[in-house]
Amino acid sequence: MTLDTSSLNKSRHDFSGRDSVWLFGYGSLIFKADFPYLERRPASIRGWARRFWQGSHDHRGTPEAPGRVLTLIESPGAVCAGMAYRVAPAVFDHLDVREKNGYLRFSTPMAFTDGGHEEGLVYIATEDNAAFLGGAPDADIAAQIAASHGPSGANRDYLLELAAALRELGAEDEHVFGLEAYLLRL
Repeated sequence: MTLDTSSLNKSRHDFSGRDSVWLFGYGSLIFKADFPYLERRPASIRGWARRFWQGSHDHRGTPEAPGRVLTLIESPGAVCAGMAYRVAPAVFDHLDVREKNGYLRFSTPMAFTDGGHEEGLVYIATEDNAAFLGGAPDADIAAQIAASHGPSGANRDYLLELAAALRELGAEDEHVFGLEAYLLRL
């Protein structure tokens, strides 16, 4: 699959007749909502775990030295905490470009912390995309994050801001907090 998935995403969901759509954010969308939204609520999805397994050639790294950003990996029994946004369909014109580096939109059931449920969309970079890096030892991932910088800033800021946002949500994430500990020791 190509690095730029923006045109693929435009054909994945039909928003005809809809005035709003729910979006689930599990990474930078938790702490960097650079789009208008109608409502924002803490939520979670089941069966997925966040991992720093996606290369970032366009935001937190460069084509020559990609950073590492999050994707979701299927993980039975896992619960991934994040933030849900109810947005107008036109917002996806912006989001499809922001998330173009290998991410595709998928439908997912979401559970809100107040007990409510909705169907939403989530961007996932699957392992068949050209920017997928896959797993590595935490120390190696942290070292790559520490060394990477791109047009959106230092890769380390992405990790540190995410860890802070997850703590604010009261969410546990062994992968994120483990990488944060390695990064802070570097």
